[in-house]
Amino acid sequence: MLRKLLIGTALASGLAFAAHAEDVKEVQMLHWWTSGGEAAALNVLKGDLAKEGYAWKDVPVAGGGGDPAMVALKAMVAAGNPPTASQMLGYTALDYAAAGKMGDITAIAVKEGWDKVVPAALQKFTVYEGKWVAVPVNVHSVNWLWINKAVMDKIGGTEPKTFDDLIALLDKAKAAGVIPLALGGQNWQEATMFDSVVLSTGGPEFYKKAFNDLDDASLKSDTMKKSFDNLAKLVTYVDPNFSGRDWNLATAMVIKGDALVQVMGDWAKGEFHAANKTPGTDFLCYRFPGTDGSVVYNSDVFGMFDVSDDRKAAQAALATATLSKSFQSAFNVVKGSVPARTDVPDTDFDACGKKGIADLKAANEKGTLFGSLAQGYGAPPAIANAYKDVVTKFVHGQIKTSDEAVTELVKAIDDAR
Repeated sequence: MLRKLLIGTALASGLAFAAHAEDVKEVQMLHWWTSGGEAAALNVLKGDLAKEGYAWKDVPVAGGGGDPAMVALKAMVAAGNPPTASQMLGYTALDYAAAGKMGDITAIAVKEGWDKVVPAALQKFTVYEGKWVAVPVNVHSVNWLWINKAVMDKIGGTEPKTFDDLIALLDKAKAAGVIPLALGGQNWQEATMFDSVVLSTGGPEFYKKAFNDLDDASLKSDTMKKSFDNLAKLVTYVDPNFSGRDWNLATAMVIKGDALVQVMGDWAKGEFHAANKTPGTDFLCYRFPGTDGSVVYNSDVFGMFDVSDDRKAAQAALATATLSKSFQSAFNVVKGSVPARTDVPDTDFDACGKKGIADLKAANEKGTLFGSLAQGYGAPPAIANAYKDVVTKFVHGQIKTSDEAVTELVKAIDDAR
């Protein structure tokens, strides 16, 4: 009441009242970017907003591929205290929009022409009922191998072009006394690797039918059984201490030369970048054998919540900064991903980044750009979680055979539909 009275008095006195004078000059961001490479990438955005006069309030929640962060976000929203924005994956943004919790940044999107530069595959997860509710930050792809070049040279290895080539390469590393495969035994990491295994085993059309269309025949097929058999082969090359290991610690094993290879999304490159490592000299980036020509993607988006009027200017500044060409280049150079808009030049990107940008463009044009089931872009969260649960039980021996794994996967997905 006092604020209203003061405003009324000012207006009655003929004084101009600047509504923005009491805007909250702070961006509150919930995210799970806590590794070295991720933190360095986020600092790019913090710096850009600082130039606009906005302070940054971090709400970091580490681990689990974002699962703990989403639990924290749910509590904040339920308490009526949503952040300015939250890092999230695609279906999560749509779920919050359907619940009426997201803001509307369409005016900014129209003014800046986002619909012309953001790939349609991403707009599916950032636009709800014609309104922009989220901003894509990047495009990650998961079907990558990251290899320590010194170890590769030591064992006389060459780029594996087939799954059998990869097994032969891992055998060479094992014979040389090097951990062949660095893996973190967490369900999202194991399922992320399985995404690539399924694409490699069955090919692009099979991956799409099984993990994007959820085609029953594909899920029950011998090809899916063979995919689980191939996953089981890979797990035999992992060190015994892998259970519960964070993904960036697995990346560090490759960076240090303690392990030869990691199968991981291109956020792993951010760790190499943070360690001052150079592609071609210190490490190698190859598509998972048998998947070249296809991209299995996810995209971090900043979901924009329905905040009070005094916080909307900060939210608008965040949205504009996030999709600016300069930020998209600077951020993704550090993060390891590629820009979420198609008109950003690859000039500042290293060899792996240039390949990532070219691969994304080609996959988008050929129709071989597929949402990662493990990363929450192939199907809604309930189905993705059911998938991750089955894969991790198989990896850790709770599901014993590939036949049983296929049966359990079909049942879990049916139950989650």
